[in-house]
Amino acid sequence: MVNRKLIRPSLSEIKDQMPRYSAAPRKRVPPEMTNAENYYYIKQMAAKTPMVVKLVDDEEIRGVIEWYDRSCIKVHRQDGPNLLILKHVIKYMYKQNEDQEPDHDVDDVDLD
Repeated sequence: MVNRKLIRPSLSEIKDQMPRYSAAPRKRVPPEMTNAENYYYIKQMAAKTPMVVKLVDDEEIRGVIEWYDRSCIKVHRQDGPNLLILKHVIKYMYKQNEDQEPDHDVDDVDLD
């Protein structure tokens, strides 16, 4: 009987022959902070855009954003004192000129 020696390939040779699945790029986790909010505040402050801030209790505050922080904004008002508003009580805000929609009377609509 002939002695046969078992020849095993090395582990590194096997790894080189196997297809690589890690070559596909992984999806990146979105950043926690996009700075979009900060950019919006800076843009409105620089232009001194009149804003309407709607609070969670449906109160509307009109004025210009003068200053902002992580947790609050300062609104400069013409008809009253300046206000420091905490962000967690803000429902939403929009530009004051977007509030002025053209008036459409129901009587003026032609249905024919």
